[in-house]
Amino acid sequence: MKQFQVRKKQFVDSEISTIQDKALAEGEVLVKIDRFAYTANNITYAVAGDMIGYWQFFPPTEDKDTEEWGVIPVWGFADVVSSNHDAIPVGDRFYGYFPPATHTVMRPVKVGPSQFLDGSAHRRALPAGYNLYRRLSGEPGYDKKYDNARMVFYPLHLTAFCIVDSLQEHDWYGASQVVVLSASSKTSLGLAVGIHDLDDGPQAIGMTSTKNLDTTNELGVYDQLVSYDQWDSIDMSQPTVIVDMSGNIELVNQLAEKLEGKLAYLIQVGMTHWDKAGQKVNVEKSKKEFFFAPGHMQMRIKQWGPEEFNKKTLAYYMNSSSKISQWMSYKTIEGLEGLAEIHRDVCLGNIPANQGLVVELS
Repeated sequence: MKQFQVRKKQFVDSEISTIQDKALAEGEVLVKIDRFAYTANNITYAVAGDMIGYWQFFPPTEDKDTEEWGVIPVWGFADVVSSNHDAIPVGDRFYGYFPPATHTVMRPVKVGPSQFLDGSAHRRALPAGYNLYRRLSGEPGYDKKYDNARMVFYPLHLTAFCIVDSLQEHDWYGASQVVVLSASSKTSLGLAVGIHDLDDGPQAIGMTSTKNLDTTNELGVYDQLVSYDQWDSIDMSQPTVIVDMSGNIELVNQLAEKLEGKLAYLIQVGMTHWDKAGQKVNVEKSKKEFFFAPGHMQMRIKQWGPEEFNKKTLAYYMNSSSKISQWMSYKTIEGLEGLAEIHRDVCLGNIPANQGLVVELS
């Protein structure tokens, strides 16, 4: 059994370590991870690992210094290969948040026909949205052939759903346009679809790199799409919300200065350009936030109930992913060794925006 780990302060550096085999305690299950997606979103987990607590979900192997080494969480599928839990049989298949590893031990609690929470001690204080797992044997219509799309799109479009929902709740902060930075990212595309499909929504304006401009424009989900060096073509006289998926603070500050009093709100979400992060954002505190999707999920689950939340988010995902599925191709990465080979390219943004990496474990 093995696990992929990175240096917390220099996460382009990675290593594959051996997991020590231990007997299962009562209430635990051992799962074999079948496959998982690996995208720029996973690198955001590393960038914000200390700030938000992503390093806490899956500890590194016992031979590693936890101050130096960490495990980047991934979204994927796993099958139960050993069980010491009365309600979870061997052969059960789960979808959810896993370490990039061949196996992991889980402690299912609040087990229902279609879902459960991982109640492992080190995860109890972490956001419930990341501790929730789908039991696919209890999911109507589950079809394994859609696993790749679900791994790549669902967690990202779930975040997109939460952003749209929050913006609607605040009446778009009075804005007539939403400018999305790193517009070709999968979360941004899911966001753009959600805005674009609203009859009374604001204009969705995207900014992306020149290399991604044409392929992203073909999707038709933005009312206007420009490259980063064309930002002067955006109408700065309109009340504007900026949704920053890039972490490019220099660009954010340039836009904020140009907008002057027309910047209605700034939402910082991702860090696809993590190497340009770290500067100070020159926007007053009352007009900005770092959007934490799991917190929004918890609020809505409490208000709507889990079933209604699942119904709404699944409908959003089905619609948004269908609008961009023809744009996406999938590349299979063989094992953790294959992940180690391509990890640096993912960190440096060298993977085409319309390519989804799927790590398959034998």
